[in-house]
Amino acid sequence: MNRTLEFERNTKALIDDLKSVCANYGLGNDGNEFKIITQVFLYKFLNDKFAFEVKQLDNKLAKVESWETEIKKYKQTDYDLLLMQLSESTARLKPDQFISYLFENQNQSKFAELFDSTLMDIAKENIDIFSVKTDGGEKILLFENLSRYVIDKRDEFCKALVNKLVNFSFEHIFHEKFDFYATIFEYLIKDYNTNSGGKYAEYFTPHAVAKIMASCLVTERVKNATCYDPSAGSGTLLMNLAHAIGEDKCTIYSQDISQKSSNLLRLNLILNNLVHSIPNIVKGNTLLDPYHREKDGKLKKFDFIVSNPPFKLDFSDFVEDLKTKENHERFFAGMPNVPKVKPEGMAIYPAFIQHIMFSLSDKGRAAIVVPTGFITKQSGIEKKIREQLVEKKMLRGVVSMPSNIFATTGTNVSILFLDKSNTKGDIVLMDTSKLGETVKDGKNQKTVLRNDEEEKIINTFNEHKAIEGFSVVVSYEQIAEKNYSFSAGQYFDVKIDYTNISIEEFSAKMEEFQSRLDSMFAESRDLEMGIQKKLKGLKYE
Repeated sequence: MNRTLEFERNTKALIDDLKSVCANYGLGNDGNEFKIITQVFLYKFLNDKFAFEVKQLDNKLAKVESWETEIKKYKQTDYDLLLMQLSESTARLKPDQFISYLFENQNQSKFAELFDSTLMDIAKENIDIFSVKTDGGEKILLFENLSRYVIDKRDEFCKALVNKLVNFSFEHIFHEKFDFYATIFEYLIKDYNTNSGGKYAEYFTPHAVAKIMASCLVTERVKNATCYDPSAGSGTLLMNLAHAIGEDKCTIYSQDISQKSSNLLRLNLILNNLVHSIPNIVKGNTLLDPYHREKDGKLKKFDFIVSNPPFKLDFSDFVEDLKTKENHERFFAGMPNVPKVKPEGMAIYPAFIQHIMFSLSDKGRAAIVVPTGFITKQSGIEKKIREQLVEKKMLRGVVSMPSNIFATTGTNVSILFLDKSNTKGDIVLMDTSKLGETVKDGKNQKTVLRNDEEEKIINTFNEHKAIEGFSVVVSYEQIAEKNYSFSAGQYFDVKIDYTNISIEEFSAKMEEFQSRLDSMFAESRDLEMGIQKKLKGLKYE
């Protein structure tokens, strides 16, 4: 078996083992299970990353049977010097914070307290590197007291968790990058990143959508790029974007109203060597209180923006607060009215589109998932936004995706691409509705694109190709003439097929048509007479 595939299988087995421990102690399907699983998994990852790095710095540690025993022999000054040489993406750990130390001391009384205090101390000592901020300035620590979620037998619960960690190591896979960890991350959170009926539903953006967005945005080498998602969720779009640019060539910025999503995004950044961006991960309300600003207080502008914003959400409790003079330029097209019956039916995504347009740098690019209805709606905020995108010459193209590309929602979606340097036009509109195959995803049906179909979409878009019945390349003037429609289908040529036939064949066809019409008209007259006869026979009783 391929070594990477085998390691992936073993990693997933570790995750299953941790879930099994939770289930055995009454936490299966509990609302706090995901905190325990993700934090214990992260503790293991950081422990092994520390081991990997110190062995690179001191070859002697790599040669001995137990690096933990050898490193304990260090003088404090030597140990401090070793910590100073670690990369910024590595947590600074003390010998009594290693997993091996907990394993060796698991029989001491009040082990749960030792377990909790170990994780909390790691979190506090690495607070400047790994903490997510709230928009109010508070810091959300890396770990918390996990044993408190178990009602009794807390010592046994923590021992069981530690015992699952000791016979597994990440050390031999740290050279792997995004593709490996993307699969592991999705498996890790697959039961916890679903719409559980709460106010803020978190959906996992399909990999095909994320890949297409990143590949169509990043078409040339860049460096020192700023990447932003105003509704980041667990970070699928940002990870794909960073991978396309290069993790060491970009800085991630995000904001999301969900603390759960912000914590998952932090985990994703750690797994994907983007720890340097964790200070820019903010838990907060992007529309009401956008966090990322320049020193003069103005909103920060970004080179790349990706977003899969919530399509519908009740934001009636703060929508009036957005209608201020300060926000007039940011929300130029206005805000939706609050429905009287179902406030949760408010279409919030146009507000995010406007915020993204406002947040692009002079040559910035963006890719936004929108309901397909947005690209043709002939009135309201949506129409005003499309007009502005054309008048300001910042539209790059639209890719309308196949139905059910998201298994969790029946809404058809399109990807809206913006590019403030696309002043000449050359806009690609694409209809991919005929691509993909339908597969079962739990109780839902979803459409999955094949690899060659993904490449066809990406290459057609990036090469500005017009393909009959699939894509068109149009100008800003042509879009304005079509009443600002972004639908590819409205620009496709109507093809009329002509067939050469003889006079005799033409006469025969005409006679056939005439005969059929005569028959249909006769049948119609009989039906008409029958109905009239029935009507005359009706009497009032």
